[in-house]
Amino acid sequence: MTFFQELQKQRWDDHRYYHHNRINQFLHLLSASCFLVSYILVFYYPAAAALVGWLLAMVLRQTGHFFFEPKTYDEVNNASHEYKESVKVGYNLNRKVVLLSIWALVPVVLYVKPDFFGVFSPATTFMAFINNMAIIWLVVGLGAIAFRTLLLFKLMGLQSGLVWMTKIITDPFHDIKIYCKSPYFILKGEMYDNMEDWYEETSFENKA
Repeated sequence: MTFFQELQKQRWDDHRYYHHNRINQFLHLLSASCFLVSYILVFYYPAAAALVGWLLAMVLRQTGHFFFEPKTYDEVNNASHEYKESVKVGYNLNRKVVLLSIWALVPVVLYVKPDFFGVFSPATTFMAFINNMAIIWLVVGLGAIAFRTLLLFKLMGLQSGLVWMTKIITDPFHDIKIYCKSPYFILKGEMYDNMEDWYEETSFENKA
């Protein structure tokens, strides 16, 4: 597959396996909007970008995955939850638990070690503490992308790793495009997506 074809396939697999619930899709729409704000802020106020990215965008996104997305057998794709977790290219639910645990531990560690092992001058005000915490969160987020990309280089090859990194960075734009109608479907009472209105799965297999 070409780079663009693999990008489409990774997006399709992520959508069809992990975004059946319309509330999950709507939360991804809100999350994507927050991430776009974060993308702008990172050039002017990196700490604010991290706070928006983690406290709003990531919390909304992962709430959809953990609390609304079904974990039962996937009749649409004829796949078990265990299978989907095993073939997930990026962060599956188990990996997300580890990542979110690291994120949650940052303020605890920073409280115990105000200089964060010599990285910062100890905060003397609450806002300074928040700023230091946000900077660490920004590093955790970027580090998580870099770590998984490098691991995918080893597991799946250079192109697959670069494709996944590209997908993650551009997900906010793509999520807005494909989930912008989720409020409409929720109001109609259609709570689950049958996956018939996006890509055709066989198109990737034919091009491979």
